Amino acid sequence: MQKRVHAFISQFEEGYFSPLSMMARLTEEMGELAREVNHYYGEKPKKSSEEDKKLEEELGDLLFVIITMANSLDIDLNEAFDISMSKIEERDQNRWTKKENES
Repeated sequence: MQKRVHAFISQFEEGYFSPLSMMARLTEEMGELAREVNHYYGEKPKKSSEEDKKLEEELGDLLFVIITMANSLDIDLNEAFDISMSKIEERDQNRWTKKENES
């Protein structure tokens, strides 16, 4: 995914936005995802005039911004994920009730 995003962004003179601009975009996309989650699972139904968006689309937009931010900061997301997942697996291994008969 990072290579595909980089290939797309690299074709434009402007290149990647600054980290601060990307943080603003990340916040914007998170708000759009929150709005959709509220429409699907919350108490605020969509207005009939509102465009029907899918949660997948909003998650995809959020992922794109995360990838552009990682690329611009030269962060390998596979490595970042491995670090986070290892921390979570260690820290939270006994946090919740485990399912019975799980392999």
